[in-house]
Amino acid sequence: MFELASPDVSFYRSFLESHREWAGAHQDGAGLFAGDDVSSPAGFEAWVNKLANAEQADGTGGIVPCTYWWITEDSRYVGSIAFRHYLTPALLNSGGHIGYGVRPARRGEGAATWALREVCTRLAERGEPDRVLLTCDDGNAASARTIERCGGKLEDVRPDDDGGHFRRYWIDLARGTREGGAGTPGAR
Repeated sequence: MFELASPDVSFYRSFLESHREWAGAHQDGAGLFAGDDVSSPAGFEAWVNKLANAEQADGTGGIVPCTYWWITEDSRYVGSIAFRHYLTPALLNSGGHIGYGVRPARRGEGAATWALREVCTRLAERGEPDRVLLTCDDGNAASARTIERCGGKLEDVRPDDDGGHFRRYWIDLARGTREGGAGTPGAR
């Protein structure tokens, strides 16, 4: 059974296994950037502390407050999901409120759908925001299905800076809790 956990150094070994599976690809929802050292115990601890403090971001340099959770199962890291508390113009265009990623070896097991529903439920219980924006690459059918399963309604498809396109979805949190959508107990 999946759980959402705060990032913690106790997941060091299983996170490293996952990190190797990504083979250098961007890990959506993880808050992992090029300068972050996750390979050494000290670097991993510093990164975990950075994630824990991300809710306190002041918006400087376009970095908004963000809450990170790790998708876990039996005390093992399965993936990440993040909620950006508000949107800058850039995030409104192409980033969205929520990003998630599941380690390649665990895809197709429902972890992303479960985590997105769980996060939307938590946000709906808080009462704000009323809706959340998620984006995914136009060719990422699995992520599009995850978002749609959780009540996402496609707003549009836009070109990206790399010559491709991305899809923009909105999930109405208030409606989802009443109608059995996202608010009931992949993305970029």
